[in-house]
Amino acid sequence: MKAGRILANGTVLIPRARRTEGPLERARGLLARPEPKSGEALLIEPCSGIHTWAMAYPIDAAFLDHGGRILRVVERLAPWRFAACPGARAVLELASGEMARLGLRTGMATHWQDDGGGK
Repeated sequence: MKAGRILANGTVLIPRARRTEGPLERARGLLARPEPKSGEALLIEPCSGIHTWAMAYPIDAAFLDHGGRILRVVERLAPWRFAACPGARAVLELASGEMARLGLRTGMATHWQDDGGGK
């Protein structure tokens, strides 16, 4: 996975983000990984639907278009659930409660910034 951060309006919102690289990482997502902490996120791309099957914790998710604009926000997606957004290009997965804490909402523009550190 690539390391980076998520920005909005030139401000770092999520300082510790990871971006999937390839179909196996996309398929795994957060499955069998520790619950993300505040300030952490996983960007899955390309992706328009996620599930929390076999996960032990709820998550927040933001579905993004090709330009990084938020199309849909799903807060507190419980384990064993599914969420999708037709037309989404990517999904940002965060700890439950992070969407509200960060003020992420539909229509907001986000931007991935690679930290250049690789995996």
